[in-house]
Amino acid sequence: MKHTKIKDLLTSTNTLQEVNAKGWVRTFRNNQFIALNDGSTINNIQCVVDFENTSEETLKRITTGAAISVTGELIESKGAGQKYEIQVATLEILGDSDAEKFPMQPKKHSLEFLRENAHLRVRTNAFGAIMRVRSVLSFAVHNYFQQKGFVYVNTPIITGSDAEGAGEMFKVTALPFENTPRTEEGKVDYKKDFFGKETNLTVSGQLEGETFAMALGQIYTFGPTFRAENSNTSRHLAEFWMIEPEVAFNDLNDNMDLAEDFIQYVIKYTLDKCSDDLKFLDSRLTEEEKSKPQAERSEMTLLEKLNFVLSTNFKRVSYTEAIDILRDSTPNKKKKFNYIINEWGADLQSEHERYLVEKHFKCPVILFDYPANIKAFYMRLNEDGKTVRAMDILFPGIGEIVGGSQREERYEVLVEKMKALGIAEEELWWYLDTRRFGSAVHSGFGLGFERLVLFVTGMSNIRDVIPFPRTPMNAEF
Repeated sequence: MKHTKIKDLLTSTNTLQEVNAKGWVRTFRNNQFIALNDGSTINNIQCVVDFENTSEETLKRITTGAAISVTGELIESKGAGQKYEIQVATLEILGDSDAEKFPMQPKKHSLEFLRENAHLRVRTNAFGAIMRVRSVLSFAVHNYFQQKGFVYVNTPIITGSDAEGAGEMFKVTALPFENTPRTEEGKVDYKKDFFGKETNLTVSGQLEGETFAMALGQIYTFGPTFRAENSNTSRHLAEFWMIEPEVAFNDLNDNMDLAEDFIQYVIKYTLDKCSDDLKFLDSRLTEEEKSKPQAERSEMTLLEKLNFVLSTNFKRVSYTEAIDILRDSTPNKKKKFNYIINEWGADLQSEHERYLVEKHFKCPVILFDYPANIKAFYMRLNEDGKTVRAMDILFPGIGEIVGGSQREERYEVLVEKMKALGIAEEELWWYLDTRRFGSAVHSGFGLGFERLVLFVTGMSNIRDVIPFPRTPMNAEF
């Protein structure tokens, strides 16, 4: 008999039928009641075993983590908290699990312990819910852009360009580490490498994406990106996924509209599709908040926060206005910030971003028109000559979730900016071509997918919203 997903069994309207279910044992109590889960839903189905007619040997093998197949009648449950259960007629052990050695016991585990067992942590309620939410969010991303006629572009993972100009990139080479070929000056001779030049893992698909937007009108990328940044924080990963739309003829205001609409769409879609998982994560976060001092607790539950973002227009504030607010703020005056704001031109830190969102405006904030010298070379220079048409979206609990800009479409201005930063024209000749041949106003943004998942799930550490986190000194699994 073909097995039925537990999610479908629990929503069935057809009882008193013979069904087959397969999954992993969460608990087995009184030698009679199995809580079975197959990953299709956060909810288990109770399977009732006739222990008097089941061999002792089989009963001993029904342990937490074991994979089993049960066949029996789907009936209305007499127990509280569940609609249906399976009256087991036959039971087969598909894969044993040593109860004493299986790490995912039915008890509360620390997140640190679960990270050390990332290959098994998805068998817990919390991580099953997080990964289903991540999957639905990912689909919502594609759904949004496809419905709006965007073209999905796969930009290269191995690249010779540094889109951010930060230089924190992982090198890709096929050269031997012993007897590495050298030039006469003693430098590594990349002409003898696989690609004949120095290459890295991409930090962004933006530059390549721009070239496609200037032919296809509106495109998006959604793929892995890499930063060799030694940041051991709860907000940074060395490998993460990035969503990057790029739109020809869009200015900064259009860009802000697109980003806000996009975020609200994917959150709404996920709320509609993942109600059980989000209810569980909402309860989990509420319990976690109880252990915090009152002053540190969130004013809203997870579900309230998500619905608030859907019903609230994001506050748009210039960088200059934000600096004035921060300079006059109580934590700045009392020197509570780790980075004190004294003057215009400061690069805002996470503590400043979160103050603006969580304490001052109490809603998502879009900051725009940043100082040119703290932003990337490709951002359009404003008429004042000192700010660029950049924008960042700041979210509660997260800080920056989106970074974007109107791109510098003027060839001469872009070349001057590259010269000032020491970026060789011959390195990005192909990028400059888009400004030589049919240049036009265009804009785009990048959204770190894991930060979005972090916000939607209510988790506090980015390592808990990606299947196998890559961080400094950690590439396990």
